[in-house]
Amino acid sequence: MGLFSFLKSAGKSIFGSKAKEAPAPVESFLDEAKLKQEIANLGLPVSHLAVAIEEGTVTVYGDVDSTTVAEKIILAVGNVEGVECVDDRLNIDNPEPEAVFYTVQSGDTLSKISKAQYGDPMKYNAIFEANRPMLTHPDKIYPGQVLRIPPLG
Repeated sequence: MGLFSFLKSAGKSIFGSKAKEAPAPVESFLDEAKLKQEIANLGLPVSHLAVAIEEGTVTVYGDVDSTTVAEKIILAVGNVEGVECVDDRLNIDNPEPEAVFYTVQSGDTLSKISKAQYGDPMKYNAIFEANRPMLTHPDKIYPGQVLRIPPLG
């Protein structure tokens, strides 16, 4: 799918308090093993997973069943504090239409995003479900977070 940009100062902090307290750039604390563990913790099915980090860009390799899983892996890694770009090198066994990626703005809600993307604020649950397990509640989104906006089928 290519190269995806993220806001490196926003995102989940999986590298502990050292990354927040140290004078070094946050991206210097990126750790391949912790990123792989984050994917595993979310239960995203991928075989032959490999992660490489170079200057804030994380390259992910592996084999997945669907475009949906690939997109979730990209977002799981990209929505980590310190990650600026994700280079997707995942092999997809059963390609499907790609979702649109949307960066949450201040004041956004899933209903507001749903109205803008689908014309109907009540379709917010489609966005919520498309971003599980990274999202645990429809109200827990934050500015800078990137979400999948799937095509309605």
